[in-house]
Amino acid sequence: MDSAPIAQAYSIARQIRTAVLGVVETRPETVDLAITALLAEAHLLIEDVPGVGKTTLAKALARSIRSTVRRIQFTPDLLPGDVTGVSVFNQQDGAFEFRPGGVFANIVIADEINRAAPKTQSALLEAMEEHNVTVDATTYALPRPFLVMATQNPVEMEGTYPLPESQRDRFGVRIELGYPSTSAEIAILDTHSAADPLSALEPVTDGPQVLAAIKAVTEVWVDPALKAYIVALVQATRANPDCRIGASPRAGLQLVRLARAYAVIQGRDYVIPDDIQTLAYPTLGHRVLLSTQAQLARKPVADVIAASLAAVPVPGRRRESPARS
Repeated sequence: MDSAPIAQAYSIARQIRTAVLGVVETRPETVDLAITALLAEAHLLIEDVPGVGKTTLAKALARSIRSTVRRIQFTPDLLPGDVTGVSVFNQQDGAFEFRPGGVFANIVIADEINRAAPKTQSALLEAMEEHNVTVDATTYALPRPFLVMATQNPVEMEGTYPLPESQRDRFGVRIELGYPSTSAEIAILDTHSAADPLSALEPVTDGPQVLAAIKAVTEVWVDPALKAYIVALVQATRANPDCRIGASPRAGLQLVRLARAYAVIQGRDYVIPDDIQTLAYPTLGHRVLLSTQAQLARKPVADVIAASLAAVPVPGRRRESPARS
């Protein structure tokens, strides 16, 4: 295995991490998950209460990369055409021409995604899964790298439209920021009250370099025993009596991709069980639907994922990648 591309991917990830943590007061582990999603081309759902920095994190990650960035403010009156684009009749040419929507960018920030109507939310489905959009029977490819970072408030339900299961399944990772520590909150008062620190954030890499890092991630070694471990974890969620719907096969595919990316940002060219266990809840938690009884008992989804991890034996750890011919 040629380790140079993976070493370069690791360097890019560390630069992005340093840049984001310089302007966002949050746990480093949270930023690691966001960068993992970027390198795995797995879309990111940032879900938490208002005012904890969801949009700031998304903006900081986007600004650290010299690429095209679009922010779409999802509102009840937002139309699908505003997202994907529309065909407009050009009177001078006497023909229809396509005008791209907000989704045509390397990084798309979908702010307050659950405030848009379901029809508008579904406009993102094809883009997130297939990296293209179809308008008036014509398919248009989206640029790469392509990442959707969506934010939503999970507690305020008035005037919102909860994401359907098919939409949530398109997001590779869901993260929660939580409230900052006392020292971090004091630091926010110092750094954010006088000026916006995002304005001073300079890009540390660009789209082609990120695309090269994404390609390098696919070369990370995953032992067959770990692939079997991932499948067993996914199947364990389906067998759990507290689940009405367990994780899909797409969840297992996303988990192996994310595990590769997470290994890279840890400085390794191979995946270990700890990578999978760390990513299990952020990858599987938002895909699991609890049974009615579990919901009435207010059982957290984290317990279901923990039970799945406890039920599946952990394969032996692999210390080094095998020789490749």
